[in-house]
Amino acid sequence: MHFLSRCAMIGNVISHYRILEKLGEGGMGVVYKAEDLKLTRTIALKFLPPGLIAHEPGRARFLQEARASAALNHPGICTIYDIVEQDGELFIAMEFIEGRTLRERIIEGRMRPADAIECAIQIAEALQEAHNKGIVHRDIKPENIIINTKNQAKVMDFGLAKLKGSLKLTKSSATFRI
Repeated sequence: MHFLSRCAMIGNVISHYRILEKLGEGGMGVVYKAEDLKLTRTIALKFLPPGLIAHEPGRARFLQEARASAALNHPGICTIYDIVEQDGELFIAMEFIEGRTLRERIIEGRMRPADAIECAIQIAEALQEAHNKGIVHRDIKPENIIINTKNQAKVMDFGLAKLKGSLKLTKSSATFRI
């Protein structure tokens, strides 16, 4: 049984997190803004979609995302706090970043050339840090970059990351060592 229907999650508590609002949804998860009741801070929770909870390759990719991100400590990469499995749900607790995606900023036309160059440098530095740790993101796109309120770029969503020495998870459910 899943914690609650996804539309009824707002206002409820799972583990020690109160769900505040839905932020977005993609192929590998649904993201909510939440309050960490123990540390009294705002965070984001990324839930594995209900259809993938029993799907072992999907679970493995989700766990790989958490591990890849958690292995990194860089101001340009979203911080992972925890991965939790409770009440039939699997989710990642991570840094909440107030801001807009790079895609939204591009569409709004709100980036000066100097800001775009600075953003590109910040993204490159974050990716270099990941590469130094043997992690290749493999899904860099404007939707996976958030520009925070201080104009700092944050790389998100390491769901397709390749970790040196780990098993590669393919869509055909095959695995092989990298």
